[in-house]
Amino acid sequence: MNGANVSCFAFKFIRLHKRELCRVRIAGQLCRTHSQHDSLSPGHVLLSSRYMSHRIHRGYSSKSLVKDCRGLLYRNHGEPSHVVKLEPIELPPVGADRVLVKMLAAPINPADINMIQGTYAILPDLPTVGGNEGVGQVAEVGSQVTRLKVGDWVIPRDAGLGTWRTATVLREEDLISLPSDIPLLSAATLSVNPCTAIRMLSDFEDLKPGDSVIQNAANSGVGQAVIQIAAARGVHTINVVRDRPDLQQLTDRLKAMGATHVIKEETLRRPEMKELFKTCPRPRLALNGVGGKSATELLRHLQTGGTMVTYGGMAKQPVTVPVSALIFKDVKVRGFWVTQWKKDHSQDEVAARGMLDELCTLIRAGKLSAPACTEHSLQDFKKALDAAMQPYTSAKQVLIM
Repeated sequence: MNGANVSCFAFKFIRLHKRELCRVRIAGQLCRTHSQHDSLSPGHVLLSSRYMSHRIHRGYSSKSLVKDCRGLLYRNHGEPSHVVKLEPIELPPVGADRVLVKMLAAPINPADINMIQGTYAILPDLPTVGGNEGVGQVAEVGSQVTRLKVGDWVIPRDAGLGTWRTATVLREEDLISLPSDIPLLSAATLSVNPCTAIRMLSDFEDLKPGDSVIQNAANSGVGQAVIQIAAARGVHTINVVRDRPDLQQLTDRLKAMGATHVIKEETLRRPEMKELFKTCPRPRLALNGVGGKSATELLRHLQTGGTMVTYGGMAKQPVTVPVSALIFKDVKVRGFWVTQWKKDHSQDEVAARGMLDELCTLIRAGKLSAPACTEHSLQDFKKALDAAMQPYTSAKQVLIM
C-alpha cells in the first residue's frame, strides 16, 4: 500500500471512528432526556434501542454464544441469595424449528422470587434457570423458521423459559417479536406488568372516559402501568400507597405519570374520601394487588355493581368481602393471572399481537414508560436479588446481559 493509499485509509478510518463516537454521544443524550432517567441512580446509562441494536449486531457471533453461555440457576428452593448461582450453560444445537436468542435484559419480578422460594402456583422442575420475562435478539434461526429473522427483538410467549441467562435456544412458537424502536427497558418489562394492567382495564368493566378506577399497590410495576394506560384512555385513577418517608416524592412521580389522586392506605377509612368523590365518580373497577384490609377497603368504595379484580397478595392475608357489599351493592369479586390468560389465548395470535401492538403504540407516543429501573450486570445478581426483596422499593431490578 503506497503512501497515498495509507493516507486515504487513515482518513476513512478516522471519519468512521468519529461517526461512531457521535452516535454514542447522541445515544447518551437521548437517554439522559428520557423520563426513566429521573428515577435511576447516578452512573446508570440507558442506551437508546437503536444504538443497543447496532452494538449487539457487531458484538457477538452465534458460535461464541453457544460456547460462552452463562445463566442464573437454582437446584433447590430457598432464599434467592443462597440458592441462585451463576453457572455456565451448555446450549443445544439450533434445530430446524429452533431459534438462538441472545438475551439483552431481564427484570426480577415478585413471581420470580416466589418461584425460587418454592411458594408460587407453578414451579418448574429443578435445576432450572430463573426469570420469566425479558427481551432478547435473534442470533440464528433454523431452516424451518419462517416468522423470525436474525436481528429481531423477541420476548417469551409464556412463563417458565428461564430468562436470566446470556443466551437460549427456543422453539419459534415460544417467542413473539417486538419492534426494536422502543426503549430496551420498556421491551424487557413489557410482557408481565403492562399486559396485566391492560387486560384488567379492558376485560372486566366497560370503562369509558370519565370513569374511575381505584387500586392499591399503585407504585408497583402493574400500578404504574395502570396509571398510564388509564390516563391515555381518559379514565381517572385513585391510587393507594403505603405511608413512607418519601411519600411526597412518590406522589409527585405518580401524578407526573397521569395519576388523578394519590392517597395513603389510612385515608381509605377517613371522611376525606367523601370529598374526593365530589371531584370524580365512585370507581367501577378496583384492582387489588395487596389483599387483607386494603382489599376490603377498596370494595367499600366501589359503586353499585362494580368489580374488584385481585391479581396479587403482597400482604399474604386473605381477602374479606363484607356481606353488605355483596347484598346491597352487588359487587363482583374476580381474579386475574396473566400467565393463565396467555395459556387460554395461546392459539389466538390476533389477541396477543393486538395487545402488544397497542402497548408499543403507547410507548412510542410517550404515554407508557417502563417503571423506574435499576440496572445490574449478571455478575452482580446477588445485589439485584437482595434489592428486589426490599420493602417500599419502587424500582424494578433489571439484569443487563
